[in-house]
Amino acid sequence: MSKREAHNIQQTPAWRPALVLALFVLALAVLLWRALDLQVLRQDFLQGQGDARHLRVMEIAAHRGVISDRNGEALAISSPVQSVWAHPGRLLEQSARLPELARVLGRDAGRLRAYLQRRAGREFVYLERHVSPDLAEDVMGLAVPGVYLQREYRRFYPAGEVTGQLLGFTNVDDQGQEGVELAFDDWLTGTVGAKRVMRDRHGRAIKDVERLREARPGKPLVLSIDRRLQYLAYRELKAAYQQHKARSASLVLLDVSTNEVLAMVNQPAFNPNDRSAIRPGHYRNRAVTDVFEPGSTIKPFTVAAALESGEYQLDSVVHTSPGVVRVGGHPIRDPRDYGTIDLATVLHKSSTVGAAKLALELPPDALWGLLARSGFGMGTGAGFPGESGGHLASRPPRRPIERATLAYGYGLSATPLQLAQAYSVLAADGALRPVSFLRSREPAPAKQVLSPELARAVRQMMEGVVANGGTGRRAAVPGYRIAGKTGTSKKSVAGGYADDRYVALFAGMAPASKPRLVCVVVIDEPRDGKFYGGLVAAPVFSKVMGGALRLLNVPPDDLPAGSELYAVAGGVSP
Repeated sequence: MSKREAHNIQQTPAWRPALVLALFVLALAVLLWRALDLQVLRQDFLQGQGDARHLRVMEIAAHRGVISDRNGEALAISSPVQSVWAHPGRLLEQSARLPELARVLGRDAGRLRAYLQRRAGREFVYLERHVSPDLAEDVMGLAVPGVYLQREYRRFYPAGEVTGQLLGFTNVDDQGQEGVELAFDDWLTGTVGAKRVMRDRHGRAIKDVERLREARPGKPLVLSIDRRLQYLAYRELKAAYQQHKARSASLVLLDVSTNEVLAMVNQPAFNPNDRSAIRPGHYRNRAVTDVFEPGSTIKPFTVAAALESGEYQLDSVVHTSPGVVRVGGHPIRDPRDYGTIDLATVLHKSSTVGAAKLALELPPDALWGLLARSGFGMGTGAGFPGESGGHLASRPPRRPIERATLAYGYGLSATPLQLAQAYSVLAADGALRPVSFLRSREPAPAKQVLSPELARAVRQMMEGVVANGGTGRRAAVPGYRIAGKTGTSKKSVAGGYADDRYVALFAGMAPASKPRLVCVVVIDEPRDGKFYGGLVAAPVFSKVMGGALRLLNVPPDDLPAGSELYAVAGGVSP
């Protein structure tokens, strides 16, 4: 060491090392105080601030209950899908990437920017609901800050338009809007759950912290519908609707023992899976909302009222010559002069003159009272949204012309479902039950509105309608006795009834010996030149009823002698 260096060391102040040491101690004290402040004194506050930036409570979607047919076949299910959402403020900070995002979403970049700017104060906005998996993957592949995915559920209907108007549909928020989906929305809707998650700096959930509330799916719903019969009815009704160039058409198939709806279809139909095709009027369930004057399908009740009054017997006759009768100055006509006919022939030939004369000989409340007891003018008890109660005067008609026209189905209105319920009274030996769209373990209590003997007698007369020479012979089903009635009613217009607009009907039951099924077919305004119920509606009844009886393994009751063994071997017997 040189003398100069030794001199410099000797000149270093003694306080300098102390100062350095003091600075180190002070720095250590500051660090210790800071650690104490962060870890102890302000721990709760700081932890809360951190959680506020990285912990979020997220909803856990709950799917709607499954709707199935009576055999457990799914008619409506909920499938998980992704929806794209954004934090407007964060996304607007990345405005340079908006065109890229808009292109993937198939939207205009300018409109997307304006949409976000109007909602800049929010923390959550949807950009696209219920996207395909490929689109969701493409969106997240962009890694645009402020854009996220959320899991939701979308309703899917496996049968498409076959059950469209019956089931209805849900909106984008999975809430029932029409049909069964609306009627049982509270039952089908699940309870949304909640969980706390940790997010990264881009807002993406990276960890589930805790489950706050479990999601509970909606309860399942089992309908009375048989999907096999629904497909059958849909196919045959659509074919007739197209063939006859009709304005609309409806069909209802009921189980006589329980009044469960086994099939209900309408035309034109719609596919609830395609939301772009949903238009007002297309999804209306015409079988429960649209009313019509039932025409000659009321005549069996006219005959039943005549027998119930005691003024007519099974062998009583009606004089219909010369095929026309004037009531209050209004002519009522038959297609031809049937002469003197019995009550069964009034139904076989659908004699309007005969029905009018019967009603005019009865007390004013006889026919009206039977129609009211059979469910006309009131709801069926099914609880379907938008159901019409039809129209039946609140008091018995007094004017002769009103009594006469009521006898052949004018002056009242009904839905196809109401008419089917009324015919179930004749099929069930005079017992009236409410209609049900739910599978029943036990039939609902019945109200006896007509004696069993009279119901069976009228039912036997109605078999002649489908026999050779009857107006409904095209409704026949080989191997089964069919009881039914045709109807052809003019449509009312301003000032009266149109001469070129008709409703063609057929209502009936089978097997007539002990009815299992009731079916009503309504074809509104057929425009191919045919408009009689026996020509337009009866063939649809035959095809649907024949197929339904075979699918349900209902044993035939009209086989030729010696053919019973063949029927059993062919699988017709249960």
